[in-house]
Amino acid sequence: MTEKPTNPFEAMLAQAHEMARAFNPALENFNPKGFEGLWPTMPREAMEFWFGNTVNKDGLDAKTRLLLTLAGLTMQGAQADTALRQTVRHAVEAGAKKQEIVETIGQMSVFAGIPAMTRALELAQEAMAANEDDDT
Repeated sequence: MTEKPTNPFEAMLAQAHEMARAFNPALENFNPKGFEGLWPTMPREAMEFWFGNTVNKDGLDAKTRLLLTLAGLTMQGAQADTALRQTVRHAVEAGAKKQEIVETIGQMSVFAGIPAMTRALELAQEAMAANEDDDT
């Protein structure tokens, strides 16, 4: 018999695992990192249409919006690993340079703190390294 968790979050997590096993035993070993491969990076034109200045001709372009999104994700403590990595990949596709990504994250250290900046930089590095691997 397994011990019951005393922490409410652990109890909720244990309940979610039990539900996953009941619905589909294969979900017990689900890795959210693998989910990222299901959503490829959108082409630059699609990002410009959805996130850029297509609707608002004088508005922000996709690259700027994605760098702002990256800043926001860093401000939240860089807790959303998948969202941060995808935002970095999309920003690169929209024309952002590595230096711009690093500066965006670095600027947030003033507001979000060094731990959030460090975590965001680690995730960004993962995304950029994976992107370089895909190009070869």
